[in-house]
Amino acid sequence: MNGRKDDRDIPDIEVNGRAYAWPDRPVVVLCIDGSEPGYIEGAIEAGVAPFFAKVIAEGTARRADCVVPSFTNPNNLSIITGAPPSVHGICGNYFLDPDTGGEVMMNEPRFLRAPTIFQAFQKAGATIVAITAKDKLRRLLGHGVEMGPHGIGFSSELADQATMAEHGIDGVPEMVGLDVPDVYSAELSGFVLAAGVKIMESRRPEIMYLSTTDYIQHKHAPDTPVANDFYGMLDGYLSQLDAMGCTIVATADHGMNAKHDDAGKPRVIYLQSLLDDWLGPDQARVILPITDPYVVHHGALGSYATAYLPEGADAAALAGSLRGIPGIELVLDRAAAAERFELPPDRLGDLVIVSIKDHVLGTAAKRHDLSGLTDPLRSHGGISEQRVPLLMNRATDLVEGHALRNFDAFDLALNHAV
Repeated sequence: MNGRKDDRDIPDIEVNGRAYAWPDRPVVVLCIDGSEPGYIEGAIEAGVAPFFAKVIAEGTARRADCVVPSFTNPNNLSIITGAPPSVHGICGNYFLDPDTGGEVMMNEPRFLRAPTIFQAFQKAGATIVAITAKDKLRRLLGHGVEMGPHGIGFSSELADQATMAEHGIDGVPEMVGLDVPDVYSAELSGFVLAAGVKIMESRRPEIMYLSTTDYIQHKHAPDTPVANDFYGMLDGYLSQLDAMGCTIVATADHGMNAKHDDAGKPRVIYLQSLLDDWLGPDQARVILPITDPYVVHHGALGSYATAYLPEGADAAALAGSLRGIPGIELVLDRAAAAERFELPPDRLGDLVIVSIKDHVLGTAAKRHDLSGLTDPLRSHGGISEQRVPLLMNRATDLVEGHALRNFDAFDLALNHAV
């Protein structure tokens, strides 16, 4: 079934302790990967983003906090569950699985501990579309959604491999009229929005989620020509969705900052090397939750790490020593980190370490392949990348100054648009 508000009286839909109203028009939530607010502001200043300019003039323009660690998986899952990682369980792109002791990507739906907004709305009769740039996120976004007439989920990275059985759609490149882009390109994100426009034209789903990649943001600062061109492209597609009468909310999974010195050399603190010096080789185990297969973006260097210590180690003393290292902003034990950042404690190490705005954390120099970094390093993961935009093309009934998180996006669109 595909019920609509004007067809039948649909009660509010409960998901993870929140109630969401049935949409009065199609809802599109866009997660712009790595988009600190300055990118949108720069594109508006350059005159290439009329949709964003209109939103700021006539709609709802706020800033919000993302989840820390400010990485892709925790924040996308927070947005689609309307809840922090302490509820949904996804606390990184990569983690040490306590069940196996192995280091694994956190892409498997089995790691998800809570239902998504998509599942609940499809069960109530909505058609759901979720399109992501990289395939690593697709299965998490589509978990529990029945693919077919009322469920579509695919990535632009593997769009040519989409099938009706697994993705609810096939023939995607032909539908969009574009070839599948290279994974390291602006076009990978453009394909996401181009596909969203085509599907909105033909199927008009109740809920659409679009998630881009931060390839451009890792290489180009706000208000630079390449960044402005990228946001101009996004703006053009959003203008088309706006013209179709969609409620649009644009936010980000995290911000982005320069992590290099004046000569362009990365400012890296190698935690595994430090702990090896203090405790002996391989006694501690440092996990970098930014880790994913796309090392050209960041060389697996981000501003958040977690460390597992050997039995009997003096965690408080080690935390104190780490706090004394220039470039370290914060060191917390497991319980304090779980409480402060709303994280699942059983998926954290003994210590959580966060670096300052212009530094990143690594394991050991020999373990990081930085040959793909053709531009000075820009990365994320820390508190300094927590502020993100939260924009909607409709006014809201929320009072000014109301504190918001990026995972309030669906609440904003479904409950507070006027």
